[in-house]
Amino acid sequence: MKTVAGPRGQATVDAEIHARLEGAWRLVTIEQPDATGAMEPAEVEGLLVFTRDGHMAVQVRNLEPGHADSAYSRGGYEASYGTIILDALNGSFVYRVEGALVRALVGQDFPRAYSFLDDRLILTSTRDDETWRVVWRRG
Repeated sequence: MKTVAGPRGQATVDAEIHARLEGAWRLVTIEQPDATGAMEPAEVEGLLVFTRDGHMAVQVRNLEPGHADSAYSRGGYEASYGTIILDALNGSFVYRVEGALVRALVGQDFPRAYSFLDDRLILTSTRDDETWRVVWRRG
């Protein structure tokens, strides 16, 4: 995985985070704001994979009938892959999309914050225009 340069000893922290991220994660929940701004869980399933060499792939299927297309999905399905640049010091990474079901995503960078809670990985966007929260379980 690529990393952002940091202070001496940062390589140890980066290696630890790489090891914690690497592997397959099963989707537990996605919470998105409803019309009033309250966070609501969506009925979804999915898989997130991080590789040792800095790649990430994600697939999410919305199980709710009649799901509308979004900036990330078509027909209730989201799929993309790309690389990440880790900033372990700030608990974040940038996801650069190399391929996606929604072609407009290709070439874009998406900043993400991460945290760990037991066997869970919690991802949020660090962009002001995105307020979702996704929880993944080591899978």
